[in-house]
Amino acid sequence: MFFLLNDVVINLDPQTLSPPLETRQFMAIKLDTVSSLGAELYSADPLLHQNSPERAKRLVALIVAKAPDVNAALFVAPSRGCPASQVACRFAQIGFDVMGGLYARQQQGALSTVQADKEVWRRLAA
Repeated sequence: MFFLLNDVVINLDPQTLSPPLETRQFMAIKLDTVSSLGAELYSADPLLHQNSPERAKRLVALIVAKAPDVNAALFVAPSRGCPASQVACRFAQIGFDVMGGLYARQQQGALSTVQADKEVWRRLAA
């Protein structure tokens, strides 16, 4: 399964998507809580998806476990060490063809932040 985290396409093994234990505590966690966790991670490291791929994969696994239709997330921190409340978070569901194109470009070393933004997040649109 492919998941776009900011400008990196993560290829997840489906077995990593299910939590190790189906406990009441995990089931009680809401997507808002996962968003807050992501905001905390990104406030500490605004380039988490590049600097800590394993942490990024665990965050993605939590997002997918709570919102299976979501296959893209954007976390934007204004600066390292900013309050987590200042980290913007968006979720999206993008088509397989778009995701496949992004992944192919990433494999060729040609996927840029600008391209991901234009095709998915549209933050730079005029």
